Amino acid sequence: MADYPTSFDKEDLLKCARGELFGPGNAQLPAPPMLMMDRITDVSADGGAHGKGHITAEFDITPDLWFFECHFPGNPIMPGCLGLDGLWQLTGFNLGWRGWQGRGYALGVGEVKLTGMVRPERKMLTYKIDFTKAIQTRRLTMGVADGIVEADGEVIYQVKDMKVALSES
Repeated sequence: MADYPTSFDKEDLLKCARGELFGPGNAQLPAPPMLMMDRITDVSADGGAHGKGHITAEFDITPDLWFFECHFPGNPIMPGCLGLDGLWQLTGFNLGWRGWQGRGYALGVGEVKLTGMVRPERKMLTYKIDFTKAIQTRRLTMGVADGIVEADGEVIYQVKDMKVALSES
């Protein structure tokens, strides 16, 4: 297990986006504007609902975010796929935080439910991810997790069986 802190501020996340946090060729977050969080408030390899690890993060919502202008003109809504991408980003971050090697990529998600919207008047999204499996073998490094996205405390997205892998190629 690597010896990283259990919370990260925006500058830490930007270091991860530049490949400086976990080292070259390892888990990396996207750079803004695709970085879908402002801070990670807690991460573990053995916590969460299933004892397999968890990660929690926050994203500040402001009316000037890039996607509100184009999705949709006159009816601004954050695309649901960006919330899903934020969940995938954090799942991969957790694998890198564990010290596991390789570049992250999303493999899929079993179930997605969108029950609310992110409009410009919202203040904050909270991502909560609980791992159901964290696998590291000679041939496979993968996390499987369930997650939710809350907007100002209201659950608006739910996912089951989200999968992210790390590959050294």
